[in-house]
Amino acid sequence: MNQIVQTEEVKKKSSFIEFLKKECVLVIAVTLAILSSFISIPKMSYIDFKVLILLFNLMVVVAAFKELKVLDSIAIRLLKKCNTYTSISLALVFITFISSMIVTNDVALITFVPLSIVIAKKANINVLKIVIFQTLAANLGSSFTPMGNPQNLFIYSFYNLNPIDFFKITLPIVILAVLFLVLLVCKDKKINLSLDLEDVKIDNKRDVYLFGGLFLIILLSVFHVIDCKVTFLITIIMILLLNKKLFSQVDYSLLITFIGFFIFVGNISTMDLVKNFMEGILGSPQSTFLSSILSSQVISNVPATMLLSGFTNHFKELLLGVNIGGMGTLIASLASVISYKIYTSEFKNENYMKYFTFYNILGLVIFVPLAYMFMVYSI
Repeated sequence: MNQIVQTEEVKKKSSFIEFLKKECVLVIAVTLAILSSFISIPKMSYIDFKVLILLFNLMVVVAAFKELKVLDSIAIRLLKKCNTYTSISLALVFITFISSMIVTNDVALITFVPLSIVIAKKANINVLKIVIFQTLAANLGSSFTPMGNPQNLFIYSFYNLNPIDFFKITLPIVILAVLFLVLLVCKDKKINLSLDLEDVKIDNKRDVYLFGGLFLIILLSVFHVIDCKVTFLITIIMILLLNKKLFSQVDYSLLITFIGFFIFVGNISTMDLVKNFMEGILGSPQSTFLSSILSSQVISNVPATMLLSGFTNHFKELLLGVNIGGMGTLIASLASVISYKIYTSEFKNENYMKYFTFYNILGLVIFVPLAYMFMVYSI
């Protein structure tokens, strides 16, 4: 009997540890929110419900596209036209790059890294560099649009930016990213390959069109054309009518993480000592830019964005910093952890971190000074 009890306790402890590993950012956010609430009384006004609604809407429609295999179908059609290692690499990297602008960096990597691994096994090629380049592509590509990643959506809403101002800031990053990724992929030797890929059949075209229409409506709400509350109501009705299972595919841990950071930042913003200290650190555009890059390396770019935004009006530098800061360490962007887990679960390759760190540091070395120059000369 005692042995059974001990076994159950070990299982509970193990599952709790796994939860902490998987949702460490969520746990930190909630813990900080609770602890700071003992010092300062939290207010409902700290929570930006517009950001939460937009995130929910986007996550639902992206989950629908995944289930309908829309992205897989597009990718297979494109890849069937490739016949060299370079062309396949370019296709996989830039499918990830472009899709991350629309369906977020996380979803792009969850969708296309496994596809890369399947193709690599069929063609008998080393996929390590392709996966690393896809990770860079997802983090850099997602920087272009407000809905590309959570930090962009937050900055876009928090500072009430208009689309033109937003794209003026992010366009140089994307142009530089295209050049950077092309050079990385094309430097490898050209090897002829032959791929035999089966078409991905989309059975429910009606739902593809309906969710495509919903996605356009959500984009209009992102760009302030339609009220996000109206879009939220339309989204809920469509899920109830078409596919209730999509409710279970929403990343609620991310939404709760945002709520936790909203409360934490709101609480500490009322403390004069903390406020004066943070505003002193972030007093100039240059310090905001560098602080956002450095803090992203340690706590990842989404929490860094939410923390720093409460103490600076330099939105341009913050936006540049947290997106460029997605390169560097593995946790600088939590999307990078996704591709790392997918790859190592298949290959257990110890070289992954070595190459990942090399190419990410290389990216920082190139992007930081160029972005800094763009920032200074465009003020």
